[in-house]
Amino acid sequence: MSPWLTSEALELAATICSSHQHAFGRPLIAAAAASSATVSPRSSPRSSHGQLLAQELFAAGTVVLAHDGADPSGDPGPRLIYANRAALQLWRRPWAELVGMPSRLTAEPAERAGRARALASVQRQQAIANYSGIRVDSQGRRFQISGARVWTLWQPNGHGRQEPRGQAAAFSAWHWL
Repeated sequence: MSPWLTSEALELAATICSSHQHAFGRPLIAAAAASSATVSPRSSPRSSHGQLLAQELFAAGTVVLAHDGADPSGDPGPRLIYANRAALQLWRRPWAELVGMPSRLTAEPAERAGRARALASVQRQQAIANYSGIRVDSQGRRFQISGARVWTLWQPNGHGRQEPRGQAAAFSAWHWL
């Protein structure tokens, strides 16, 4: 089975999309808009809508990444928990290599302080738009991202409240340096 279609990944895709909708007031992808009434982090991840959403998110041309809610000041810090096909291609890594990797490693050491400040801003504000930064692929090639949206992932805690689960980012604009 494709790793982006496991029960956990289906639930995560719904969380990514619903959290984006909450943060920015618009759907992340067309499938999220079409099924927003039927797909949520609480709905059955194996539903046909849940599978369609996960497939559309994975196939989207927009780069989408997410990391867990680990303490950014800890070691190793947040780890990537999701990467769609566009992200896998851009970072030149397979799913099994990118997902699980400390997310700070997507940037060169000199760029990590700025990245950490942006993530701290997202923790305070729950979302930011128009983020720009320099990242590095698996072969050391640098690229500039711009116009990125970064938002907090929210999941139900079982008591009728939402708890932060991590953060996600999406961007379509980037170029090689």
